Amino acid sequence: METTRQQKIARLIQKDLSDIFLAYTRTLHGVLISVSEVRVSPDLSIAHAYLSIFPTARQQEVMQHIEQEHGKIRGEMGNRERHQLRIIPELNFHLDETIDRMERIDELLKQ
Repeated sequence: METTRQQKIARLIQKDLSDIFLAYTRTLHGVLISVSEVRVSPDLSIAHAYLSIFPTARQQEVMQHIEQEHGKIRGEMGNRERHQLRIIPELNFHLDETIDRMERIDELLKQ
């Protein structure tokens, strides 16, 4: 069960990451990155961000690029949140596969 503090920080990180990825996708033409969920550890030191990347054919390429730019992304987030958080959490990025699962279930139900 997440505390209220964890939920507030998760929402703050989600909003800031969304803004960062919006600017980031302008360099990657034809790619959309959305931050579907952020979960923060109880000690507020680790944040797990779940990303949806469209088109799905470029997911691995974009995830590799995000991992390479991990330090820059965390630094940008630190600049945005420096007055609100004492410690900027370590970021872990994961692919959100919820939409893919929904599509598979929908296809199975249509059969």
